[in-house]
Amino acid sequence: MKPHSPSSVDRSQDVFHLNRHPLDPIFKPESVAVIGASEKSGSVGRSLLTNLLNNPFGGVVFPVNPKRPHVLGIKAYPTILDVPQAVDLAIIATPAATVPGLVDECAKAGVQGIIVISAGFKEAGPEGKALEEQVLAKARQAGIRLIGPNCLGVMLPQRGLNATFAVEMALPGKVAFLSQSGALGTAILDWSLNTQVGLSAFVSVGSMVDVGWGDLIDYFGNDANTSSIVIYMESVGDARAFLSAARETVFNKPIVVIKSGRSGEAAQAAASHTGALAGDDGVLDAAFARCGVLRANTIAEVFDLADILSKQPRPLGNKLTIVTNAGGPGVLATDSLIRWGGQLAALPETTEKALNQVLPAAWSHHNPIDILGDADPDRYAKTLDIVCQDAQTDGLLVILTPQTMSDPTQTAQKLAARSRMQGKPVFASWMGGKRVAEGANLLSAAGIPAFEYPDDAVRTFVDLWRFSYNLKGLYETPLELPEFLNKPPDREKAVQLLKSVRDQKRTLLTEVESKQLLATYGIPIALTVAAPTGAEAVKAAETMGYPVVVKLYSTTITHKTDVGGVKLNLNDAEEVQRAFGEIRKSVTEKAGAEAFQGVVVEPMVRMMGQEIILGSHVDPQFGPVILFGMGGQLVEVLKDVALALPPLNTNLAKRLMEKTKVFKALQGVRGNKPVDQVALEQLLVRFSYLVVEQPWIKEIDVNPILASPDGLLALDARVVLHPLDLPESSLPKPAIRPYPSQYISSFKLKDGTDVTFRPIRPEDEPLVVKYHATLSERTVFLRYFQPLQLSQRTAHERLVRICFTDYEREIALVALHHNAAGEPEVIGICRLSITRRKNEAEYSILISDQWQNQGLGTQMMKAILDIAKREKLKRVNSFILAENHQMQVVCKKLGFQFQKPEPDADYLTAWIDL
Repeated sequence: MKPHSPSSVDRSQDVFHLNRHPLDPIFKPESVAVIGASEKSGSVGRSLLTNLLNNPFGGVVFPVNPKRPHVLGIKAYPTILDVPQAVDLAIIATPAATVPGLVDECAKAGVQGIIVISAGFKEAGPEGKALEEQVLAKARQAGIRLIGPNCLGVMLPQRGLNATFAVEMALPGKVAFLSQSGALGTAILDWSLNTQVGLSAFVSVGSMVDVGWGDLIDYFGNDANTSSIVIYMESVGDARAFLSAARETVFNKPIVVIKSGRSGEAAQAAASHTGALAGDDGVLDAAFARCGVLRANTIAEVFDLADILSKQPRPLGNKLTIVTNAGGPGVLATDSLIRWGGQLAALPETTEKALNQVLPAAWSHHNPIDILGDADPDRYAKTLDIVCQDAQTDGLLVILTPQTMSDPTQTAQKLAARSRMQGKPVFASWMGGKRVAEGANLLSAAGIPAFEYPDDAVRTFVDLWRFSYNLKGLYETPLELPEFLNKPPDREKAVQLLKSVRDQKRTLLTEVESKQLLATYGIPIALTVAAPTGAEAVKAAETMGYPVVVKLYSTTITHKTDVGGVKLNLNDAEEVQRAFGEIRKSVTEKAGAEAFQGVVVEPMVRMMGQEIILGSHVDPQFGPVILFGMGGQLVEVLKDVALALPPLNTNLAKRLMEKTKVFKALQGVRGNKPVDQVALEQLLVRFSYLVVEQPWIKEIDVNPILASPDGLLALDARVVLHPLDLPESSLPKPAIRPYPSQYISSFKLKDGTDVTFRPIRPEDEPLVVKYHATLSERTVFLRYFQPLQLSQRTAHERLVRICFTDYEREIALVALHHNAAGEPEVIGICRLSITRRKNEAEYSILISDQWQNQGLGTQMMKAILDIAKREKLKRVNSFILAENHQMQVVCKKLGFQFQKPEPDADYLTAWIDL
């Protein structure tokens, strides 16, 4: 079968692609109505109208005011329904109580976009929240996109659109600034004018009742006038939409966020301000790392980072070389570098020898490279020429202090001429005031960030390295999990176990049940036997062999040690009987007799190893979150833990572990053998799938897991479920959509070959490389509308976009069969690229030549259309070359309709309404 044309090909004239973006009426309006326009001095309505009139955007402005025939000399209309022509954008600046009715009128008038400036909604209490819900319901029913309420408005300097009540229009630039605080937004607008920082857009989002971060990141991520996105964030809103959009965008445009609410008090203030939930700050850091977003700490830093990313390459590692004319600043810079997680680059012998030829004998002979206080511009230049050739460094920091022999301006000129260090970033710290100002300005003009203090420069270098590290993590090909595939989790058994607990009106699993749940996902557990009586405890101990551990068995108590519920290293029946009695007595005294249902007996594990903890809890913004770290009784004291969002793959599991100190111990210290890291990564992956696939789980603590060179073993576990009265539809969802295993199916080709259809995974990249080698030039042309060499099609940078799919945006099915050697082979790929804002998708399909004409393509298309229906999409679209008759026949059988966009077009648009 000959595959059809690509979704990725650039067809700017396609009718399908000319459809207007749903946010265009807000950001590219041809007509604007100001509802609440006023002549009252100092009013919001007057400021809005004045700004629209004073900054021509190429469209028409209509004041709406039922009490005045004219506003500022322009004819006014009593309602939006009286405006004589269609209105793209309505800006509402009237009391909150009037807004639902005005949205109704906008819907009747055919308005497509609304900005609600008015305050007094959910931030004002229950009545305001009810008003906000009415506004959202009416807007969604009419298909209107809405920004606000409680916002400043929007501004696009390059288009001349100022739909805000700010005092001045921002300068045009390449940074899109999105702010959840209108007041802070006005301050930053003023600051940007003073510092000559230009903006491609300014958007005050307010309460984000409809348009949220995900919508805006998607929009400005595809905006040709925007090179980076800066966000002031108080709450995340729709976490899945934010992470999905950010992950898609950061590959091409950096996103820098300053998030308020690091402290508990600040989080409470932010929540009060926006009326939104505030999650744990550590979870937010984990979320930002997962989607490649760079987090800043101050307003100045957020714009510095955005500016630097547009001028300097990202560091590929954390090793920095420092060149300085003073020892003290070099030491301070080194301290900061180590504190923030960077390293000093080692000086190779060749570099040191070269420096010996150009520097005085008293130079430092190590990094930081102290070229002494009498260094002139030429000494700096010769040093830089040598250091720039060093392959072992990831970046360069040049420090200058204004001493007698210094010439800050000429030295800056020398450095400016060396602003590109073979793809590595260059930073400067020109310390001082008037004497260094000209040189610092010269460096900034040359694209080299010039900092007043070296520790600020170092912090920025480390921030950029972490940004690069996180981006790399998004697209590293993980290891295959053959055991996971050959022995998949027993999901149905897990579901039935949790159902049984809930049927008993319980939300706390016993230790036995908790371990059984872990076992359904292949997590190794210690043998655990429940014993309601002392005699049964002795029998269990003698069956498994001494020594043993005896622990409380309870359906109500979560922390056994708090009530004296754990006895270790018991060596005979007498000790087991005594332990049973002591536990019963202690629990009865501290928690009541009803809390004691017996004990559990386990073997006393003798293998030496490191205790670790693996856990999960639900964050109010991001849903399930995974915790990994040092385990044992002191876990809450030592707090050597790290967080990540599930699901994980092996690379993400490794990165999670690397954030902890215990990870070094697991690699083997003081002669101890290392733990099997691959096995530990796979355990974390399995655990992450348990967390996302079993939504009734509220909390899990697996503490401790004994990790040793001999293996991994969960010694204790605790699982808490969500409240029994919580509707299933209200269960928290993971912020990152998990692998859609429900779309796995099987099929037999005409020749009887067994084929499996399943969604693609990052681990499939090696298989996809081999698959592309099976494609003929003709097949490639029909799919991509152009010839593409094998090396182009199989480049890692390209395949990450194919294999590392965000299942919220794209679902690609691979067709797999096993060859004669039993090895899996990809023989076809069918992709569904989803546009959620339109509830539509575009499909593409590509079948290996030797497997064409066997019904594979038809079955894959049926499968992908079934997925589209299950995803509740309304329409599926595609492009097909006019010469690809075979594909047209298949599509026609499946119910597609066709249209030639232009008489001389060489392709057809095809669509099917579901």
